[in-house]
Amino acid sequence: MSAVEPALAESEAGPADTDDLRSLRADVRRLIEKWRSEGRFIPRSDSWLRSFDIEFSKELARSGLLGMTWPRRFGGRESTNLARLVVTEELLRAGAPVAAHWIADRQIGPAILRHGSSKLQDEILPGIVSADYLFCLGMSEPEAGSDLASVRTSAKRIDDGWRVSGRKVWTSIAHHATHGYLLARTEQCERKYDGLTEFIVDMNSAGITVTPIVDLAGEHHFNEVVFDDVFVPEQRVLGKVGDGWRQVVEQLSFERGGPERLLSTYPLLIELLAELNGSADVHMTQTIGTLSARLAVLRQMSRDVARAMDQGAAPVQEAATLKLLGNQFERDVIDAARPLLGREGAAPRSVFGEALLASPGFTLRGGAADVLLSVIAKQELRV
Repeated sequence: MSAVEPALAESEAGPADTDDLRSLRADVRRLIEKWRSEGRFIPRSDSWLRSFDIEFSKELARSGLLGMTWPRRFGGRESTNLARLVVTEELLRAGAPVAAHWIADRQIGPAILRHGSSKLQDEILPGIVSADYLFCLGMSEPEAGSDLASVRTSAKRIDDGWRVSGRKVWTSIAHHATHGYLLARTEQCERKYDGLTEFIVDMNSAGITVTPIVDLAGEHHFNEVVFDDVFVPEQRVLGKVGDGWRQVVEQLSFERGGPERLLSTYPLLIELLAELNGSADVHMTQTIGTLSARLAVLRQMSRDVARAMDQGAAPVQEAATLKLLGNQFERDVIDAARPLLGREGAAPRSVFGEALLASPGFTLRGGAADVLLSVIAKQELRV
């Protein structure tokens, strides 16, 4: 923790943390500080997507920090989602390299626990907990924009499973992944939301081609994935055939409701605090005060999502609201830092430059703003 951070960080434990959660938070901070002092990583914005380090993820696994909420028979700790929130907050606050395990731990494991067969759970979950199984998401498709229901990738039933053909795009870490989550159309229906099914796919299967998509900074996070008559065994169906839309909407609440939707630019916020240390700039002081207050509210919202998950709910509306407001907060951190830290321009390797280059994706991944507003409105109409 930097010398200028305590004013912001001291409130991070907050009155909502029990003694056990405060102890866990302190333990995670000590681990992170040890790794950072040993030069294991350099803090960066958007670390949950852009900082891939499989050895770091495996060390977290050895420390019991993956699959924390899952049953012990799969390698979990049967902890609460609030405890997991404490861990993920600290990792993101530090800008730690967590991209290798993030998708699997955040949403694929919980989805398999909710909808997977016993055989699928036994096969996949221990590998996620040990960081041996890394997942990518086969959701978005070319020409579909943010309309996830416009899935063209098809899965046709055969005697012992399915044959999948189609294309997925913006698939993070597909070039590293051992497994993929796949949303495919198994039946043509009048309503585009019907006839969708979820699958778990081995990424080394014959017929899968992964092509890099390199960003403007020359970094490779995204990919296009082509499925050419790929065989998927019957036991790799996740949940019910044709019920994929209901399941994926639920799964997106795990994706949208976490602290990565508000802490992606936290390392930049700390850099800004360091730049302002001792400054008498009244306007900037007010700006930082406003950002701090908004951060406190957003963190409380993320706690509410975690509590709902602990109660067995899939907080679809709450997660969509958190993502919508959290993404705006992340962009406002960049705008606040621009006058001071943007003077060097958008140099890709600067703290400001990394946050700026990551920012176009904030409102797209996990659902664009208009999609989130639609989700919120539809949930309100059901009340």
